Amino acid sequence: MWPPFPADAARELLVLARRSILLAFSGQPPPAPPQARSAFDEPRGAFVTIEKGRALRGCIGRIESSGPLWRTVVEMARAAAFEDPRFPPLEAPELEEVRLELSVLSPPHPLGDPAAEVEIGVHGLIVQRGPFRGLLLPQVAERHRWDVTTFLTETCRKAGLPADAWRRADTRAWAFRADVFAEGEA
Repeated sequence: MWPPFPADAARELLVLARRSILLAFSGQPPPAPPQARSAFDEPRGAFVTIEKGRALRGCIGRIESSGPLWRTVVEMARAAAFEDPRFPPLEAPELEEVRLELSVLSPPHPLGDPAAEVEIGVHGLIVQRGPFRGLLLPQVAERHRWDVTTFLTETCRKAGLPADAWRRADTRAWAFRADVFAEGEA
């Protein structure tokens, strides 16, 4: 079992992510973490989600990272704010109106029988066939109250694959866990 990510370190990373976006508005480089922590230096995948009100405003991440987690977080915060192709770049006045959420990922593991092995609210999914790959974080299925079949179907759609592609032998699927932290949560 992958060890849970410390909540106090996650809160510091959320502050770092917001500061990274703020500094980007003035063309400054991303900040470094305020203090040394072993949890910051682990090479872990992470996603940064930006919500405005209850609506998604950006979400980008890396499944795995060869660099330290803190660097992944500051880079993904900027990418979610300015490079998510589904949304226009974040504007400076919006920064006060958005909420950041951080998902720190475990390494993905292959699934033999996705319908039997995936747990809603526990696992995120990756589905791939050929060059097409889609990923959905664990909280997506939970928030939408999807069952496992719907979760697999929606991950296939996100990959640009037919909805039932997860049932085919040439489609590969992986699960991962995520420790999820959001601004404003205790």
